[in-house]
Amino acid sequence: MPLIRIGCPQKAKQAEIKSLLDATHRAVLSAFKVPSNARLIRLSVLSGVVSLDPFMRGRMNDRKSYAKPLQVGDVMVGEAVARVIASHHPDYSEGDIVLAHTGWRTHALSDGAGLRKLDPGGPVTTRLSVFGMPGFTAYSGLRVIGKPQPGKTVVVAAASGRVGSLIGQLAKMAGAIGIAGGPEKCAFVKNELRFDAAIDHRATDFPNQLAGACPDGIDVYFENVGGAIWQAVLPLLNARVPISGLIAQYNGVGHGDGIDRLPATMREILSKSLTLRGFSNYDFAGQHYAEFLREVGAGIADGRIRYREEIVDHLEKAPEAFIGMLDGHNFGKTIVRAAA
Repeated sequence: MPLIRIGCPQKAKQAEIKSLLDATHRAVLSAFKVPSNARLIRLSVLSGVVSLDPFMRGRMNDRKSYAKPLQVGDVMVGEAVARVIASHHPDYSEGDIVLAHTGWRTHALSDGAGLRKLDPGGPVTTRLSVFGMPGFTAYSGLRVIGKPQPGKTVVVAAASGRVGSLIGQLAKMAGAIGIAGGPEKCAFVKNELRFDAAIDHRATDFPNQLAGACPDGIDVYFENVGGAIWQAVLPLLNARVPISGLIAQYNGVGHGDGIDRLPATMREILSKSLTLRGFSNYDFAGQHYAEFLREVGAGIADGRIRYREEIVDHLEKAPEAFIGMLDGHNFGKTIVRAAA
């Protein structure tokens, strides 16, 4: 699959993205040298897995954000499950399985900061998905910003994805409606994840279907997508909107129909007293991460919380899988197994 399938409308931006992904690929194949430092830990990702997440696309844009943008030649950031293959650190031993911010690499060095030991007997891939950063994004955004109430309606975009798939399962006290792309994903949201309803945003009458499923409006809308889905949701909103992603706009905004919708959007926000809040999961980790681990961990263990992971073999396939994820080809959480 050509890397320019990223779908960016500007050719210059396509070339920039391809160059950055190629540089990342070269970096993960580069030589690995261990400096003489008594407290360093040497990690191997070859027997582990690497996370692919939409936020990585935002790090390719050279603009002000919550994190410093990547430059051409940098290694793509991200979490991985790795094995300790050598350690002079008192808290880590050879053979330990850890969650680490290695990025797209086969090997990395760590001084121990930010590492988290994992139980090798458990499903370690979940620490990159439902029991990790994506799961906590869903949990914290819903609990802290969304605050669903009994009898109210929660709607989530990208409901079959890494974040959206958990939201409806957490919002059991309210009516949970998922928006997904295509019949297969909608069936998964409705039947496997047990949302109350699933609406296909690719349907020609999607706005009407959504309005019919929400006769009293939408009390909490968890935004992961933006674009045309947001325009269908906006007239139905009653209250709160946690915003964790805008994947439909990560590659730039198309020409559209030329209508400036900002005045109408601001009027809706004002007249309905809507609350919109963008957030990063790090905003709430200090106060809520421990309760997330308890609640979601128990749900995974007893089968109440269900999830789906899509495993891609070989680290060199990461750029292709990443582009496919941005195009909506993935199902659930996308993870790369570094060496099959």
